[in-house]
Amino acid sequence: MPFEIVCKDLNDLQVDAVVRVVDADSEFDLGAEQDGHIKVEFELFESKDQNGCSLFDDVVIVPICNQEAKYVIYIKRSILLDDHDDDQILASCYRKVLEVADAFHCESIALPLLDLKRDGWTKELALQVAVQEIQEFLFDHEMQVYLVVSKKEDLMLSQNLYESVLRYIDENYNSKSFDDVVDSESVDGELFQLRKIEPLRNEQIHKNEIFVEKGGTFGLPIELDASAEYLELGELLQDLDASFSETLLKLIDRTGKKDSEIYKKANVDRKLFSKIRNHLDYQPSKRTALAFAFALELDVEETEDFIGRAGYRLSHSNKFDVIIEYFLVNKNYNVFELNEVLFAFDQPLIGA
Repeated sequence: MPFEIVCKDLNDLQVDAVVRVVDADSEFDLGAEQDGHIKVEFELFESKDQNGCSLFDDVVIVPICNQEAKYVIYIKRSILLDDHDDDQILASCYRKVLEVADAFHCESIALPLLDLKRDGWTKELALQVAVQEIQEFLFDHEMQVYLVVSKKEDLMLSQNLYESVLRYIDENYNSKSFDDVVDSESVDGELFQLRKIEPLRNEQIHKNEIFVEKGGTFGLPIELDASAEYLELGELLQDLDASFSETLLKLIDRTGKKDSEIYKKANVDRKLFSKIRNHLDYQPSKRTALAFAFALELDVEETEDFIGRAGYRLSHSNKFDVIIEYFLVNKNYNVFELNEVLFAFDQPLIGA
């Protein structure tokens, strides 16, 4: 996926560029290594094109050899020590680093979660600034961006959001696994029963096999419940023979938006979207299918139908699914914010 939050060491990621912060009063030897990190002389910030390095105000990019990455981008720590406009300083720093990486044709970058560490500044604000700048950059650029945190505790969500999601999980999550009907649940005032869809086993889903009904069941053949009142999902979702890819393309056309707007909003890269568009029998992962459901801003019922065309469902016996449902019920379609929550609850992120 174009943007991913990871809890790793920067050295463990295979990317074109890694980002590090250096102290203004430190002296380093270019190319020397200590504790697994490449060091750079502070004098590099005082002249351009020295030893193959290029200076951009308080950011310098250094080509390196015999490493996984092609470049190290260094940020002068003093840029983070200004006494005013905290969010603008941090935002400008992220923006400059990403623009430098793009100028040097980097296709992937790993950067740390920058923290100003001063009174009144919180890690929650640091995360908000980082995600906002990365999201805006990726809207106009193609690049794999990893936001690296040294430990999960460094990623601080809004306390209200965290507690709200946690409460929803407590109320709806059932760890018991069911083989048939999962349960009857009230979602936004409506009663739903979820029934598992059998694995596709490389077969197309039979006509009329998948539907959603108000107060009824999901995944039952129509002939088993012919008297039920069916939930209208719109003409585009009534063609039960349409594959996932066909349905996706029709729904994108319905929005009137460009393909790129949708796949970027879904946190999916151009190459994967091209595969989906050019292969109508393409089988996406569940995380990819859900990412497009969010990008298309489908409701709970439409999402069930949409991902059902790829052989997936939502279940209250899966914590990941319950979190997904929370965002759908609350009509929060921000994939980046959803991924922050999934990361905080040790769940896989959605996207490619």
